Amino acid sequence: MAVQTRTDTFAALSSCFAADLAALIEGPVPRGATETVFIGLVEEVRDVLGSSSLGTWQDASEDLDHAVGYLTDALTGPDSDQRTLLAPARAHLRDAIATAS
Repeated sequence: MAVQTRTDTFAALSSCFAADLAALIEGPVPRGATETVFIGLVEEVRDVLGSSSLGTWQDASEDLDHAVGYLTDALTGPDSDQRTLLAPARAHLRDAIATAS
């Protein structure tokens, strides 16, 4: 059985969420995104939505802010904590996209 690495997990998150996130700001989808590029995309979308006067976009920005925290902690923390940190990150990403769409 293959072991899933931190890079694999972030690649999976990126492939699931990058297109939807980029579409929210009408930006390009990063190709071959590293973990930091994906987190950077989430931060960029968070900042754009947060600067909006629309309440739903501001709510989505807050979810993305939480997701950035979990993603950063998962990237910089011990591998043993990664699964615990990425579960709420995924939830916040899903909620943000649903709220902003």
